[in-house]
Amino acid sequence: MILIAESGATKTDWCLCSGDSVVKDVRTSGMNIAVMGEDSIKGIIGQAAEEFSKDTDPLLIKEIHYYAAGLIVPEGEKVPPSAKNLDKVLRGFYPNAEIEYASDLLDAARAVCGHSPGIAAILGTGSNSCFFDGEKVVKNVRSAGFILGDEGGGACLGKLFMADFLKGLVPGDVSDEFASSFKVDYMTVVANVYKGDAPSKYLGSFAPWILSHYDKSEYVRNLVRGNFASFIERALSQYDLKKYPVGVVGGFGYACREILTEVGEKYGVRFSCILPSPIEGLVEYHLGQK
Repeated sequence: MILIAESGATKTDWCLCSGDSVVKDVRTSGMNIAVMGEDSIKGIIGQAAEEFSKDTDPLLIKEIHYYAAGLIVPEGEKVPPSAKNLDKVLRGFYPNAEIEYASDLLDAARAVCGHSPGIAAILGTGSNSCFFDGEKVVKNVRSAGFILGDEGGGACLGKLFMADFLKGLVPGDVSDEFASSFKVDYMTVVANVYKGDAPSKYLGSFAPWILSHYDKSEYVRNLVRGNFASFIERALSQYDLKKYPVGVVGGFGYACREILTEVGEKYGVRFSCILPSPIEGLVEYHLGQK
């Protein structure tokens, strides 16, 4: 049996598979394994393990594929330095399993490309992209984070809007409604962006409100489309777009899939798929269906 986990900051999707079918799906809290202690990790994984134990003997699970941001395995090693506690916990629950650790970029590539070459992109709060040769990531235009990059993502859209809002460049009607919807006085915004624990998440939290005004405001339409155009120009254009299609994973990209497709057409970008989450594609990949 195979257990697949796709973990982010807010949620972890788990999928138990047997043969060519899914036995059970479970969702738990997300895990930042770089800073979480062993007990906290054990508590979250224990929730998933308890659910799966209702359907199968944990000793029968022979493979685990665990995907998360920043999981880079050094050459010659099997466990990333940041995953030592995670590895200990997983092996405690599933002692017979071989465990693979991989980055969110590889999980996106496998989810949208399967075993074929192609371009993969992540469009969530942040953004990233790569060229996948069917086995591994061979080229990556660095994301650079929400300050220096993350074009196309929700945090970048929030940053662009907020910068205009603070400088009085957002049209009056939109600006007034925004100010009445959130606590966004200058000092509050600056404190959250420059001193807060999660500035990218903070800026990205405004993306749904901004998108809700897409059909009402030419300013918002230009901002949203410009955000995607910047991602294409600064990241995707560095891959062979004439030869390979682009597959996208991420809730923000999925929410904007029609807009993204329209903007992409102007640059000759062909999208093979736009998925809200990679887990379904990962299941197909590991079951040999993709």
